[in-house]
Amino acid sequence: MADLLRKPRAQSGQVHAITPEAAGWAHVGFDLWRLAPSDLAQGHLAGREAILVLVEGHASITAAGQDFGLMGDRLSVFDRRPPHCLYVPPGADWAACAATGCTLAVCTAPSPGGRPPQRLGPEGIALEDRGAGTNLRHIHNIAMESRDVADSLLVTEVYTPGGHWSSYPPHRHDEDDFPRITQLEETYYHRLNPARGFGIQRVFTDDLGLDETMAVGDHDVVLVPRGHHPCAAPHGIEMYYLNVMAGPRRNWRFALHPDFAFLAG
Repeated sequence: MADLLRKPRAQSGQVHAITPEAAGWAHVGFDLWRLAPSDLAQGHLAGREAILVLVEGHASITAAGQDFGLMGDRLSVFDRRPPHCLYVPPGADWAACAATGCTLAVCTAPSPGGRPPQRLGPEGIALEDRGAGTNLRHIHNIAMESRDVADSLLVTEVYTPGGHWSSYPPHRHDEDDFPRITQLEETYYHRLNPARGFGIQRVFTDDLGLDETMAVGDHDVVLVPRGHHPCAAPHGIEMYYLNVMAGPRRNWRFALHPDFAFLAG
């Protein structure tokens, strides 16, 4: 059985620390910090760029010798306000001191460097609809391909209403054959409203050599090394997830599962 579902290792502090080595791949790293007021999170980036996402709460942030002041504009991720985010280049130190209860995601991937630290949101991020019917979900494009704000990272937030599907129709991005398809590792950081609920995510390849179906809880992370990876939110449970993708090139091209190709028309 693949070790794709990662539960928080604690209730506070650094609750996830997913390195490429721990995930068994080459590119994506994902850390999550849950901080009380005055708590400090900090790190150093060696050969890796980062996008810090204030999932919820407020924190004073410094990075690469610059003071970016108090960041954050939503006390609950389900407020759906555009997130405050910060790009941090490789070789830099960063630190976040929580002013309120705070959830901070640290998304990382390899980078040659050369970009300056910069705010990536909330300016330039708007809530967009994607899909229709029970495939409707709502997207915050933090750092997808249309925004030239990183060397490797692709980052987005998705809100899936109760009773809806997301990352659907089933699709994969696990071959390096641009422009047909790109090879991208991916993490899903899940939140649920109400938090005591659950969601469903399946990760499977065409030949079913990998086929895992998981009940995800609040603050769980799912790893997608390859294959298709649809999600479902039960009736009455709103699902949020933060996606982090990276691979040999910063392009998102995918292939639908052949059994679901009719849904693309």
